Formats: sequence, C-alpha cells, structure tokens
Amino acid sequence: MTPKEVLEFARENGAVMVDLRFTDWPGTWQHCSFPLDFIDESIFEEGQGFDGSSIRGWQVINESDMLMVPDPSTAFIDPFFQHPTLVLICDIVDPITRESYSRDPRYIARKAENYLKRSGIGDTAFIGPEAEFFVFSDVRFSTGADHGFYSVDSPEASWNSGSEEPGGNLGYKPRAQEGYFPTPPIDTLQDIRTEMVLEMQKLGIGIEAQHHEVATAGQCEIDMVFSPLLSMADQVIKYKYVVKNVARQNGMTATFMPKPIFEGNGSGMHCHQSIWKDGVPLFAGDGYGGFSELGLHYVGGILKHSRALAAFTNPTTNSYKRLVPGYEAPVNLALSSRNRSASCRIPMYSQSPKAKRIEVRYPDPTANPYLAFAAMLMAGLDGIENKIDPGEPLDKNIYALSPEEKQGIGSMPGSLEEALDCLEEDHQFLLTGDVFTEDAIQTWVQYKREEECDPVRLRPHPHEFELYYDI
Repeated sequence: MTPKEVLEFARENGAVMVDLRFTDWPGTWQHCSFPLDFIDESIFEEGQGFDGSSIRGWQVINESDMLMVPDPSTAFIDPFFQHPTLVLICDIVDPITRESYSRDPRYIARKAENYLKRSGIGDTAFIGPEAEFFVFSDVRFSTGADHGFYSVDSPEASWNSGSEEPGGNLGYKPRAQEGYFPTPPIDTLQDIRTEMVLEMQKLGIGIEAQHHEVATAGQCEIDMVFSPLLSMADQVIKYKYVVKNVARQNGMTATFMPKPIFEGNGSGMHCHQSIWKDGVPLFAGDGYGGFSELGLHYVGGILKHSRALAAFTNPTTNSYKRLVPGYEAPVNLALSSRNRSASCRIPMYSQSPKAKRIEVRYPDPTANPYLAFAAMLMAGLDGIENKIDPGEPLDKNIYALSPEEKQGIGSMPGSLEEALDCLEEDHQFLLTGDVFTEDAIQTWVQYKREEECDPVRLRPHPHEFELYYDI
C-alpha cells in the first residue's frame, strides 16, 4: 500500500490509534502509539522521533535522538488491543544525516537481501524457520544478593503425575521426552495453538502445520510457510507476539527460552534456506541429497562459519544449555540427508526441485531473526563465492560413532562466551558488501559480554548449594 492507502485502510477498519514498532538490538519489539488524527502521509518520509539511548545496545545519551520511519508495506490491525489500532513496522534513521542506522537489525537484513542481488548469484533468499516454544501455567523467578531461583509448571508435565489437582488428577500427562504428536487428552494445547494459527493468518502469515513437541511440559511448534528473508524476519517477530498474547489471553504464559526445563528437549528454530533466481530454485541438482554444486557450496559456507554464526543464531547464555549432546541437539558440524543429529540436513520429504533446501538445525528462537537470517545468508554466499566444500556427508548416528570416527567433525561452541570469541575471530564474511559493520559486530559482542555473560557468570547457581554448601 501507498502511505495514502495505509491511512485509508486504517479508517476503513475503524482505527483510532497508530502504533509504530521497531525491533531492538536483542530482538524484541518496541512501540509507541499516536492518535490516528496525529498521523499524516508526511510521517512516511519524515519519521517520528524517539530516545535511542533508552534502547538496549543503541545510542549514547549525548547522541540519543533517532527517527522511526514507517514502512507502509507492513501495515496491519493489531488483533489484541481493545481499541482498533493500526500497526506499522519502522526502519531507524539518523535525524541529522538521514542515513539508515547501522545497528538497526531490519536494515542489516535488507542489506543482506540487496547483496544477494548485487552478487548475481540469485535474487531471493527464502527462509522457513521452525520456532519452538513452551506454554506454562505458572512461572516464577527472582535473583538478588541473597537468593536466586526459578520455577515453571504445566498441567501436562510428567512431574505432576502424582500431584493433587482440582477435581482430581486425571493423568494423561506426556512421559518425559514423549510429547511429540500425541492426541488429546494428552495434548492439552491443541485449541490454544489453533487460536494462535488463526490470529497469525489474520496478519498474513502463511501456516503449514501446528503440533505438540517432544518435551513433556507444553512444548509446541507452529510452522510458517517459507518467505523471503526480510519478510520472514518481520513474520517471526509477529509470530512471537501472537504466541505470547494468545497464551496470556488463555491464562497461560509462553516462552522462547531454548532450555527452561532441566533434562528435557530444548526449543530450537531450525531454519530451512534456499536461493532462487528468476523464479528458478538454485539448490536442486544431481549431487548428494539431490543438491546442486552451488547448493553444496552454500552448505560449505554455513559449516565453515557456524561457530561464529552461533553468536547470532544462539545468542543467549541459555542457548548453550540446549546445545549439548543428546536431546536431538545438533552440536556436530556435519551435513546429512536424513540424520537429524547433524547440524545441516537436506530434508527428503519431497523430490521436487522447489522443495530443495538446506535445514540449519542449531539456531534457537532467542535469535534476533533479522541478524541471524542475514548472517546465515552471508555465510552461505561466502561458501558459493569461494566454492567451499562441505566435506563428506555423515549419515550415521553421530552420537554412536567411535572416537576415531568422530575425529575431524567440528562442534558448536559450548558457551556464549566461546561463540563471541569465534565471532571476533571470524567475521570478515559478514562485512562483505557492508552488510554488517565492524561497529555493529563489536557492539553486539560488547553488549552480550557485559549485559548477559558477566551477570550470569558472577551469580551463584542454586545447584552449587547442593554441590558445595556442606564441604
């Protein structure tokens, strides 16, 4: 829609407010609302000011003024507000230079798409993420100088099989690690997931399927139809917004933390990827897994840079509670056609050239999708441009290999600190085409070290009391 059509759309839908939104550095939506009669077409050129120093990882106090510039193509009516509200996703601009802000995640994703086109390799990068999440009935947590604890609960959880419950305990709780695909009454979240799907469809998000996931306590997955990179990053943010708000409306709470439950499967965000040019898929061919040489080189780039990519695809300290051997966690850097324990997999559901894509299995849903998708695309393009060999495919059970067989197979970092070290050592491929900047990368590393790694590292862990208190 044009700016004029956007405002007409708002009036036709009875909107009384306009909500301007943007994604901050870590990957969370921020917003500010204005009466509809305050907004006119000029805002799509001039933007609306806000305090950039109050946004995590952005401006310093003496350079705080920034502009939100709405993208008219993103307009939708919010499904959760009491009063009809038009929502517009914004790009961030410097008010003095009028240049796009180098730390705006959406701008980085757009630059990645533009670089793909300029490279001549392709014109569209399709992304299909599978963002898993947990739905709990109760969550409590607190830390301080004198305490630290968390508690989560779900009526589905196997640990509640012996609990006294209102009206009696009726059983039907998924056993540990057996939550994948059961019907009701074991799966209690069918209707909530369907409600989420319906709200997503209202926002223009194409949905393929929804189902319960492996973990016992309310783990879910809703699969989106693949979409171009920037569009999909927008949709992931909408997806998380819908999931959290529908859960809340049903008296539940949803989280995208990768590992909120000890000894259970964590939540991943497997990312299916392919490159097309002039409507033709470029990954289909007669090589391993039905892949083209170009597609295999893309995988080679992903595998080569995966340890650095982890700083964006697995960007929290909690991410590395999931990335451990077992629990279907793809910690080993290998390619396979059907082995889900490999970090990169070629799905074999369909032999259609249009279905040929690589599934990168290690990302998780705490990732900022704009940064994670852009970084993976740049790694894959580096593989194509430098003809990087992905190595021999590994179709055996990786976890059953002998020590000799495991030699030469790389692994993902074991902590966020290690991933950040890898990014500092290996990020030249991200700077190509000025997609990422040195400032953006160093700011990301500094923010993650100071605001996340250090606070977690310095605090006593509750389990340490069990281990050491009586020594």
